[in-house]
Amino acid sequence: MNYLRQAIASLTVFGTASVRELRSLARPGARMVDEFECVISVLLAIVFAHSLGAQNVGWAAFSGYMVMRSHVSESLTRGILRIIGTSAGAGTALVLAPLVIGKPFLLSLSLVSVGGITLYFALVGKRSYAWLFTGLTFCMVLIDGMKHPSESVLPFAQSRLIEILAGTLACILVSAISTFTIRRRLPRQSKETPAQTAIRHSMIWHRGAAKHALQAAIALGLIPWIWVWTGITSLSQSSITIMAVMMIPVTSLAASVLNPITSRLVLRFVGCSVGGLIATLILLSSHHSPVLMTLGVCIGVLVGRHIENSNSSISYIGTQFVLAFLVVLVPDTYTDAALEPGIERLAGILFGVVILEPVLLASHYLFRDNPSRNGDNDMKQPSSNE
Repeated sequence: MNYLRQAIASLTVFGTASVRELRSLARPGARMVDEFECVISVLLAIVFAHSLGAQNVGWAAFSGYMVMRSHVSESLTRGILRIIGTSAGAGTALVLAPLVIGKPFLLSLSLVSVGGITLYFALVGKRSYAWLFTGLTFCMVLIDGMKHPSESVLPFAQSRLIEILAGTLACILVSAISTFTIRRRLPRQSKETPAQTAIRHSMIWHRGAAKHALQAAIALGLIPWIWVWTGITSLSQSSITIMAVMMIPVTSLAASVLNPITSRLVLRFVGCSVGGLIATLILLSSHHSPVLMTLGVCIGVLVGRHIENSNSSISYIGTQFVLAFLVVLVPDTYTDAALEPGIERLAGILFGVVILEPVLLASHYLFRDNPSRNGDNDMKQPSSNE
């Protein structure tokens, strides 16, 4: 009931804040430039993904959205880390797949081990983005292979890499053109996020991060058994929710992690639900017209990025809104634009909430710690003079 109340409250805040933010949508400035950069990057990523034969074009579009930053150097760094992480995760999955596919215990152990380790270093490591995508890709490839034990996981792994390459290349091209044209006239605002600050100051060992990564690892390890019991086909998308939601600044781990993670789960659920619903309505009302669907993509990305850039309590919802919106609305082929694949992927993303929340609750009530034990003793923060 508490989760439901939070979801309703978040939905109310989202509706109110969205109306307020949309009033500033047409206001010129750096914020508007960033939003149109994302729109162009997403469209170009879709073109590249179709040209390269990607299986899940919506994920390429989302890569084109997520890599975009205010300067081409930042976009390039983020894109390279995304590619490195995806390549490492896919390669590791290809090596282990013949040994663990078809064996739920070994598959679960692999997800727990690699997923937990990569998330831990994503929390405390200097190259957190690469670590995150190593774990994400590894889990996605193996879990997808779980559904087809007699087939090779190579095609899916190749498609994941193609999707990342298409989105990253599109983003860097758009970012480079914008950086050396329009953005040269704008003041550069390179603002370090709390997560980046915490990582830059973190130590290799962090007790709170280890416990946090273990919780995610347990949730990932449940996926093969859920597959055996239920046969749900979209569980590879659930691993994305588990890894992404658990990726929080290490400073948030000083006290109980239940509230911030539950809040992120609620915001992800609300954002994805609203984005998926609106994308579904657009897809049905457009009668699969490529022109209308493309126009819908532009509007959705523009609005979602505008909300994400609001620096308000609903900014995280903006990211999740775009994720679901693109996954549902962007078809793998415009000649046969079907609703079912996107809905299936969205259901998998939302099902990750169902898997993760019970693990968090059980961990919180079984191993409740004194907050003072998880504070400065776990991570020594250097002073500003060091």
